[in-house]
Amino acid sequence: MDRTSSGAARLSRRSLLKWSGAAGALALTGTLGGCVPPQPGDPDADANGLVLHAGFTSRIIAQGGQRIPGTNHTFGAFPDGAATFADPEVAGGWYHAVNHEVPFGGGGVTAIRYAPDGQIVDAYTICTNTSLNCAGGATPWHTWLTCEEHDLGVVWECDPTRAFSHVRRPALGAFAHEAAAVAQDDRVYLTEDRSNGAFYRFTPNTPGNLSAGLLEVATGRPGEQVRWKRVPDPAAGNGPCRFQVPGTIAFDGGEGIDTDGDRVWFTTKGDNRVWEYHLDTDVVDVRFQAGGGSVLSGVDNLVADRPFGTVLVAEDGDNMEVVALHPDNSAQALVRIVGHPGSEVTGPTFSPDGQRLYFSSQRGPVGPLRTMLGVTYEVTGPFDDLLGR
Repeated sequence: MDRTSSGAARLSRRSLLKWSGAAGALALTGTLGGCVPPQPGDPDADANGLVLHAGFTSRIIAQGGQRIPGTNHTFGAFPDGAATFADPEVAGGWYHAVNHEVPFGGGGVTAIRYAPDGQIVDAYTICTNTSLNCAGGATPWHTWLTCEEHDLGVVWECDPTRAFSHVRRPALGAFAHEAAAVAQDDRVYLTEDRSNGAFYRFTPNTPGNLSAGLLEVATGRPGEQVRWKRVPDPAAGNGPCRFQVPGTIAFDGGEGIDTDGDRVWFTTKGDNRVWEYHLDTDVVDVRFQAGGGSVLSGVDNLVADRPFGTVLVAEDGDNMEVVALHPDNSAQALVRIVGHPGSEVTGPTFSPDGQRLYFSSQRGPVGPLRTMLGVTYEVTGPFDDLLGR
């Protein structure tokens, strides 16, 4: 989404197509295309419409426009990127930060607090009055970076334990942010959701403090050692960041990103690829080509299952699965959502102990009218066995 000099928001063509069906559901529930007819069931699906492996169970955590059970908080629409954080005050408890990809200042982030037994005990807003909060990333210092996906979008840093805790981080640049990941070199690596989007890194002046630092962009060619060059105008006042440096590598629709050890992984939806960047060699190359008969297609949000080397990738479309990409590049579907046409899987993340998997159907149907406001799920079961941990 662009902003004109008058401050009015202008959606990109892709966003407009996406929102013509979804945003109308939010504003005009039950009228202009906000409802979809019930879909045929899958005999293998559970009561929540999920196809699971044997021994696994599911529950619905939250639904767009409805109160989160056990709290007084109404969950926002269109849930997207997410992460979990150990509760610093309650041993075994955790927090769950969930983005809302709503335009025109209607976005933000919800935090959900869980007791050690998994019971929801609180929920509240930690970021508000932002636009198109797509994905993001958790930091080693236990904050959530929520990313705005429009051409002047910025990164906001949030404390999941405190309401309305968002702090603007303009030093990380103004562009169509998708996701962020803090690697072991203390840098933040960032993707850009444009068909010619760039791959960025931010080096803070002080590790762990994102208020100031150096924003760079990857130049050169994939498969070779890239050169990092400074972005002259991170605020993009003189044009988009991705066009400011000659030789910038164009990635076709940057999506989820995460890191483990000396590797950074990210996806690009335009060419259906999972990429791998090596911190020690500065080489970025294709790790996995999705589609073409693979279990994985329509790559989107991504999360690393540390320290086991597996990467979980959410599908945008295809058959709406969360797919595990193992270290040997074998792909394994973990869960499938049934009956959500026009939606996408977002926000895969494990609870801190790795035993509960969270994810959303961004425009999943809600209520008797099946209004496309989004649904967030939890799946519990023997993940250690399933993922070979």
